[in-house]
Parts: sequence; structure tokens; C-alpha cells
Amino acid sequence: MPIAKVHRISAAAPNDVRGIEAAITAGAIDPRTVVAVLGKTEGNGCVNDFTRGYATLALSQFFARHIPQEQVDRICFVMSGGTEGGMAPHWTIFQRAEGKGGVSPALAVGRAHTPDLPPEHLGRAGQVDAVAKGVAAAMKDAQIADPADVHFVQIKCPLLTAGRVQEAAARGQKTATQDTLKSMGLSRAASALGVAVALGEIGRASVRDEEIGSHWSLWSGRASCSAGIELSGHEIVVLGMSDKWSGDLAIDHAVMTDAIDVEPVRAALKRLGLGSPGQMQDDARNRMVAMLAKAEPSHDARLRGYRHTMLDDSDISATRHARAFVCGALAGLVGHAEIYVSGGAEHQGPDGGGPVAIIARWDSKT
Repeated sequence: MPIAKVHRISAAAPNDVRGIEAAITAGAIDPRTVVAVLGKTEGNGCVNDFTRGYATLALSQFFARHIPQEQVDRICFVMSGGTEGGMAPHWTIFQRAEGKGGVSPALAVGRAHTPDLPPEHLGRAGQVDAVAKGVAAAMKDAQIADPADVHFVQIKCPLLTAGRVQEAAARGQKTATQDTLKSMGLSRAASALGVAVALGEIGRASVRDEEIGSHWSLWSGRASCSAGIELSGHEIVVLGMSDKWSGDLAIDHAVMTDAIDVEPVRAALKRLGLGSPGQMQDDARNRMVAMLAKAEPSHDARLRGYRHTMLDDSDISATRHARAFVCGALAGLVGHAEIYVSGGAEHQGPDGGGPVAIIARWDSKT
């Protein structure tokens, strides 16, 4: 029976794999069983954030020293740039091992890679359909049949570059935008709606090209999408609960309705046995393996009736403000800032809010 293992490892730089190497040497991680690595790197999170590609290259070369290249190619490397504020750069390593014993149902992990996306499909229905198909494949890989048992879908999606726009034009195709920064938001938006379709949160008929990146009433409560220059397809990681898996790990999720809506997160922590009336206590903090979240400034430039200026700052991208702000709110709740907060939550939770997932070990005393 498969058993999921998850490790959160601090990183001193986008190429710092020493902590992963130490875990392998100690026998805590078997590189042959690694299915995905999520990374928070300290770049700007925008089109020209090459820390993501640098980290992916460093990880690929590192794992190639331990396992055959064809196995490395199957690992999903999902790098999210931007560790503004107090957010700590780190890796989250997901393993799929085999064993007996433990609690069931338990955390299940599935993955899928989609083919390269034609640039003219980015931000349009073609991308929605490609992602929906990929999510279904990752669910099958995770042995999760019921979409209700999926708690988080992490996607790395492509963006447009000037070269990709020109390549489409040379074939007589027009892309959704020629603005490379805007393409990041459109890619995240279409990918999130693909998750929503796959999980039955919305109907496919309700998604039209003109609604992508504009109709904020359409959203997924379990999608987390990060766009990057380092790939042309999608890397999809599905996290949920399955009675086909066992182990000591569980996952739950919450949806923040705005950037300071921590009470749903507190409720999810309580369901995992990590409840606390104030900031999380040490014993609970030690059992919380990972926290994954999305962040987005509300498009009406208001937060509970008060004006915010995240959308007006021409020096710093609004997504960078949002990442730091939401990480701070969550860090105050759990007592540390080694949290995977990805910026740009288009159609990922309600406008100005976003999904949050928590992976934790069950209390061995209960």
C-alpha cells in the first residue's frame, strides 16, 4: 500500500540542495521515491525571475546523481518565485513509498505532466481543457476517485515570452495577449478554471474565453497555480485523502475570503488536531509538516472596506505585496514563516482570498 512522505527543508539559495543531500544520506529520503518538489525561491516572481529555472536546473542535476535521468524527468519541479517579507525559502519534498501499517485513509499524492501548450491556447479554453485532463490523470495516479477527496492541486503553468508570441504569429495564430507579465495572470487563471472543471466546482459550459481572468465569481477552492518561463506545458500535483493509501500524514484545506481571513484556516488546523486559541503551540507546530497558500490583492482595491494600494504601486508588483501580507497573517497563526505562499490567485478562491492547505502528522497519542 502506498505511503506518502513529506519533508520541508530550508534553502539558503535557489541552488542549495545540501539539506536534501543530508536527508538522503541519513536515509530519511529515498530519491527513487520522490514524485514532486515544491520550492519557494527568492526571486521577484515575475517573468524575468530566473531563480525558478536555476532551482529547477540545480534540483534536476542533483537528482540525476542519484537516480536515472528518466526518473528525474518524471519528478514535478514546481518552483514559486518570491519570498517577500519574512517568508523563508525552502523545499517541500513529496515521496511515494510502499509499506504496511499506519492510518487509512491517509495523504495521497498524484502527478501528471501535460504536453507543451501552443502559445495561442494560453489563457483560453484550450488551456482549461488541457489542465482539466491533466488533473484527472493526476487523480488517477493518486488513486483518488471522488473529487471531494482532493484538497489541493498545485500546478506549474507556462507563460508567454516575446519569442513564443512571435512563433504563434509565424503560424498565423494570435495569442490572448502580447504582454508577457499579463500572460502570467491569464495562464494562472485558465489553469485554475481547469482545476475547477476537473473537480466539478464549476461546469465546463460556464467557461468562455472572455470570462478567463475577468469573471471572478468563477473560482476553485483547491487550485494553486504558479506561472513560469521554465516550461511550456504543465506540471500537476494532486494532494488529497485516499483509503488506498496509509501512513501518518493527513491533509485538509480552507478558503480565505480575503487576505486576513485566518479563521477558516484555524478551523482546518483544528480538524487536523492542531487547534489552538492563539498562536500554535510547539507540539502542534512540530506536527505541521507543510502549509501551502495562495495570495491575491482584491481587484476593488479594498480590504474589509478600507483602501489598499497594492494595485497602485508601480515599483513593486501587486503579487509581491500580497505574498508578503498573507504569509505574515498565516505566520502569526502558526508561529513560523516557512510557508509556501504563491502569488497571483486569479480564480483561485474568491477575489482577494485564496485556498490554504495544511499537511500534518496525526498525534501518535490519539
